[in-house]
Amino acid sequence: QVHLVESGGGLVQPGGSLRLSCVGSGRSFGGYAMAWFRQAPGKERDFVAVIGWNGDFTDYVESVKGRFIVSRDNTKTTGYLQMNNLKPEDTAVYFCAVGPTPYYSSTLYHYWGQGTQVTVSS
Repeated sequence: QVHLVESGGGLVQPGGSLRLSCVGSGRSFGGYAMAWFRQAPGKERDFVAVIGWNGDFTDYVESVKGRFIVSRDNTKTTGYLQMNNLKPEDTAVYFCAVGPTPYYSSTLYHYWGQGTQVTVSS
């Protein structure tokens, strides 16, 4: 089992930046794809970004392309989501998750972080 601890959320003004971190444990961490999802109040949990197990593949939901960058450092068993030019509609609880392949559905990921709140507001 992979244990994930997510951090880095907070309150930021529109146009600001945050970097989320997801620290994993277990020797198998490097063998998993890592995805980021977010859930706004009253809405479904939506896909944000994904990175393959060795970092050679990344993808993003259209609304964050050019603003967010997903990365990972397997030597530190840590994944990152750099969020730039944040918008109010980015406000949500952000979750990291790992799974065997870089799919886009939350149902395909079995191990999740606890979530971290990102609030974008003036």
